Amino acid sequence: MRKLKLQVQISIDGYMAGPNGEMDWMTLPWTDDVNAYVAALWKPVDCIVLGRRLAEGFIPHWAAEPEYETREAIDMMNNTPKVVISTSLIESPWKNTVIAGGDLTETINELKARPGGDIITSGGGTLVRDLITRGLVDELHLFVNPIALGSGMPVFPNNGSYERLHLVASRQFECGVTALHLKPQRS
Repeated sequence: MRKLKLQVQISIDGYMAGPNGEMDWMTLPWTDDVNAYVAALWKPVDCIVLGRRLAEGFIPHWAAEPEYETREAIDMMNNTPKVVISTSLIESPWKNTVIAGGDLTETINELKARPGGDIITSGGGTLVRDLITRGLVDELHLFVNPIALGSGMPVFPNNGSYERLHLVASRQFECGVTALHLKPQRS
């Protein structure tokens, strides 16, 4: 069965965006050691899952072939099939992308049951929290930026229950970001 990985940049206090969706707090540009780590993380990936709002920025960003990205990264992001989770879109306006609007658990379990490599999501606040709440994420790759926001869009749901995690590995990079590779502790 395929794994669903979550890769997201977060503040030290657990936010993936500021109170108004700000992302200007992230440590950028990344250093070569982070880029190599992320390339290895994405190597077995053959499906990207995105929330609609994130897809609206993510897909056009990569389609525009940003000059500061490598050709390898651009090709991988544009050529990897994408599934956009949306209740408002019926068909995809983007190349190499399908829309999934049914039951989230059913959709993700169906993707996991297909043959292939890993599945990755890089966000959409609502999507990430729903995936975590439903126990659908198999690995979390949190890129912790050395900043506290105080408030914003949390990675973890505030649903009155604990999210018990097992630390698989951690790595600090030259730019100050620390990657935490975690797995959910499931009973």
